[in-house]
Amino acid sequence: MAKIKGAVVVNEQRCKGCNLCVVSCPTSTLSLQPHEVNSKGYHYAYMENPDNCIGCSNCGLVCPDGCITVYRMKVEG
Repeated sequence: MAKIKGAVVVNEQRCKGCNLCVVSCPTSTLSLQPHEVNSKGYHYAYMENPDNCIGCSNCGLVCPDGCITVYRMKVEG
């Protein structure tokens, strides 16, 4: 049976670092960028642990600004 692998793409310039996506992630994939900020001065979300992503889309659903797109792909394994 194929496994599902996810990938999260964050629009870093629109992200305001509200942390809702990080809290909603069941696999601890996302985190807020600790050292870099976007042009608005916010620490933006990024995939800290990309191998953990299962493509559940929780992060995209809770993002109030629609900054997150989630892609899912089958991985033969």
